[in-house]
Amino acid sequence: MKDVVEYFGSKDIIFRSLKPINLKDLGSRKKVSIYLGVDLKDYYTMVILIDKKSRILRKEAGELMELHHSLERLTGAKILKKYIIIKAPLCSKAKLVLKENGWGVEVI
Repeated sequence: MKDVVEYFGSKDIIFRSLKPINLKDLGSRKKVSIYLGVDLKDYYTMVILIDKKSRILRKEAGELMELHHSLERLTGAKILKKYIIIKAPLCSKAKLVLKENGWGVEVI
């Protein structure tokens, strides 16, 4: 979580609260880290952190977007800002799909 806070601090995005989400609550078995934050303007923000060796394909991008909908149902709140931080190779079509759906994509 420290990496996430430092990354957004360098982008001048500050969260009032940032808490990790248990993937079992969302009904997922994916190996990702999900954080739900509230920024200073009281907007809910979802952050997904992916750290793996294999390439992220378009199909997996769809599954990540479904996690967003599951988190909205779980919290009962509209999540307006969505970020994904990827420490893996990313397919160009998957990146395009994520950006078209309003995700902020950062490949490290």
